[in-house]
Amino acid sequence: MKIIALQEGNYIANSKKEFQLITEDTTEKGLKMAIQPFVVITDNDVVLLDFGLGFMNDGVPFIHEMLRKNNIEPEQITKVLVSHLHKDHIEGIGYFNEGNFVCNFPNAKIYIQEREIDFALEQINNPSYVFEILNELKKLPNVELMQDDIGNITDEIFYEVSAGHTKYHQVFWIKANDEIVFYGADDLPQKIYWSMHVAYKTDFDGKRAMESRKKWEQQAKDENWKVLFYHDMKIPVLEVFEEKMETEYRI
Repeated sequence: MKIIALQEGNYIANSKKEFQLITEDTTEKGLKMAIQPFVVITDNDVVLLDFGLGFMNDGVPFIHEMLRKNNIEPEQITKVLVSHLHKDHIEGIGYFNEGNFVCNFPNAKIYIQEREIDFALEQINNPSYVFEILNELKKLPNVELMQDDIGNITDEIFYEVSAGHTKYHQVFWIKANDEIVFYGADDLPQKIYWSMHVAYKTDFDGKRAMESRKKWEQQAKDENWKVLFYHDMKIPVLEVFEEKMETEYRI
């Protein structure tokens, strides 16, 4: 499999969940994080993991620009796997043009937990969500609404509702050619989360997320996973070996 980190940049998120690109002149305080969706290419699919932020450059969606920088046309994406619906993971799904919603990936099948949509729509006044986008999701003809807690999308793509960061947050495994790629999204957003066994109060169920991370760490060692970190500013991909988690490389 080929793994590509679509590195949109490093950002500061303030209390209003506004994202500002970090530059030499940045003075604003807040939570620092990378934003980087991933593309995983197998013999059968070109899979996008989450959408990133919804910025536009001269009328071109930022996610399209990042794909093309990596020699991938948006039309080549066959499946999009959505972990949860916070704005930094879903905004890149599309935009509004004269009141009409335009999907950035109309030819791809987009997999979203239906219960996560319903949960997100209940979070009134929560700045982590863009409700205009949430209201469009069930209308899109290429969205596959998922209801199960665990299952497989294809013979290569597996999912599980981890329910840590949000109530129906889901994680994914892609297994092909004797490789296992794991995407824990915001239940495992950075490598440091494996060295700090903390139940974060900002999560819907911080204790469950912490316990999941412990379980995944052992499984990653046992099965030699390649782990994707959506918010890690230094290590997008970590290759885990049984002896110890030490071999890592950047994409």
